[in-house]
Parts: sequence; structure tokens; C-alpha cells
Amino acid sequence: MNGDWLIRGRDGRLGVYLMSDDAVLCRAERTPGGPWEAPRRVGGDQKVHPALAVGQGADGYAHLASWWTTLKGVTGMVHSVHFRPLLAALDWAPLGHPDKKGDRTGTPAVAVDTQGRAHVFVRGIGTGLRMIAQKEKGGWDPWRDLKGQGLEGAPVAVTGESGCVQAYAAVSGGILHWRQEAPGTQPVLQEPLKAPVRTGTLRALATSPEHTTLFYTDDSGDVCAWRPGTEPVSVLAAAGPGPVAAIRTELDGHDCTLLAQRSASGRVAFAAYPTERESAGAWWAESGPQLPADAVVALAKDHEDRVVAAALSPSTGLLQLTRRKDEPGLALMAWRTV
Repeated sequence: MNGDWLIRGRDGRLGVYLMSDDAVLCRAERTPGGPWEAPRRVGGDQKVHPALAVGQGADGYAHLASWWTTLKGVTGMVHSVHFRPLLAALDWAPLGHPDKKGDRTGTPAVAVDTQGRAHVFVRGIGTGLRMIAQKEKGGWDPWRDLKGQGLEGAPVAVTGESGCVQAYAAVSGGILHWRQEAPGTQPVLQEPLKAPVRTGTLRALATSPEHTTLFYTDDSGDVCAWRPGTEPVSVLAAAGPGPVAAIRTELDGHDCTLLAQRSASGRVAFAAYPTERESAGAWWAESGPQLPADAVVALAKDHEDRVVAAALSPSTGLLQLTRRKDEPGLALMAWRTV
């Protein structure tokens, strides 16, 4: 899965997306902060491949993108919109193939701009970046070739506070960055960053009206933060493999960035620091039980704007949650299985 698979819907209910063998499933709270429903299939009966991207707009709607193969053997990308966690999602709608025809090319990424238009990014057959975006009055523009070569792993996409969509992708020895100059325009390839990057560790977060921050793990094992136009900064040593989860939240009256990651010990590690002030330092603190080796971690805010952390094991479907307590600092409630 790629993107924010733990979301808060327009009605305050939390929901999570997970993959089965040939379908996307959703679990959601019955009421905000209440018990959880059993997993339900979303997107209709059409079978999809086990690759999912999730992006959420300011309107609270979740946009899902995946791959399918039709009964005639044609492979392409599909898109669905989920309006609320407890309502049925729209059936999967075909987007075609980013290179007109061929096999799957990689895991997509989705960002939703301030007008609610989804932008789907995916690696092309030639290892450059492709994008398809919704039109303002419905329908989709054609697939665009955004250039770039040698993409490794899945891209990540984010909408900045300015409303412009941005995308990042790892290449050998660096990171490529695409940015819209204005909302609704085609993202343009920017000056690349030369840096040792571990594939599969990218995570982007809007951190101010001017900037998005990209988190990645370098070859030395440090989590680094990079804002285009500046030099990357080492934040702290990675707690474990894979990307960090990241969210902005207020801690003791300060705008802070909270990171979470499954640690090498199998527990969830948390670290926080003042947003865009990596020089202030950050330290991991572990929480909760040991998780399965394939567990992934996500962060969101609930109906009371409290930070919620979720750990999901794709192989077992085990979902565990904790919430921040209503007290100073980052005190968490006991983890529970839902």
C-alpha cells in the first residue's frame, strides 16, 4: 500500500484500507471513537491486483488507485472514490495503461488537489514517471509523460498547502522531484537531489505554506528530511526498515512533526520535533506490543483531533490502534486490537 491508508472520513469515523488477494477491503468505526466493523470489499466485484494507492482530499473523500486485468487480458489502472468509511465506494473505473498497453509497471501514488481532483502517478515501462489527472468538470485528461529515468520503487505524491501537487521518486544515487507551478497544471521535473537513498523509504508531508518535506532513509541508516531548494538534514537513525509515517500535530502548544516506524525490535517507535526545525533534535520512544514482521504503521487524527497510530499486518489482517491521551506530551493509551 502507498499513501495514507488510515483516514478520518467527513463524518469523523476512522477507516483503514487493506489488500486481500484480489480486492481492496475497508474497515471502519461504526461511530466516531466506537467499535469497528468487519472488513468490507470496496470498488465493486471486479478483481484487482495487490497494489493500492490511497490519497485523501480536503473534502475528506478517499481516492483509490490500483491495477486490474480485464476478462480479455488487457491490463490497466483503475480508480475509485470512497466518500465515507461506512458507505459503498464507487465501482472501479478504468484509467487505461500509462504506456497505452503492457503489463503492470509498479505501485501507483495518489494526491488530491484543493479542487478535489485526483492525480495518479506511476512508473512507466521506460522507468520514467507517468501521470493522469481528473478534469475540473469531470472525466480525465490523457496520461502524461513527466520525464525522468531510472525510477526505483514506488513514487510518493503530496498536495502542498499552496494547493500544488508534488511527486518524488528514488533513482540510483538520488531523488527526482516534480512540482506544479500552479494548481491544475502539469507537474514539472525539478533539479534532482544527489543523495544515497534506500529504495522504498520515501514519505512526503506538507509542512508549511511554502514547503513540503520529504523523509527518506539514506545508505548510512539515518532518516533524512529534505525540502527542495535546501540541503537534506539527518533527523535521527532509522528505527527499522521501510518508510516512516509522518503527521503534523500540536504538542504542548507547538507545531510539531510526529514520526512513527516499526522498529527493529518489532514495536512502534515514535519521535517528534518542532516542524521544519530538525536541528532541535528528535529521539525514538517505543510503544506497544511486538508486531508481525510485515506490519506497517500509519498516523491520523480522530474526531477529537487526537493523534491515532495504527499498525496493520497485511498477511494476517491484524489491526492494532492507540490514541494520544488528553494530557501534556505524547502519552499514549494502551494499544488494542480491533
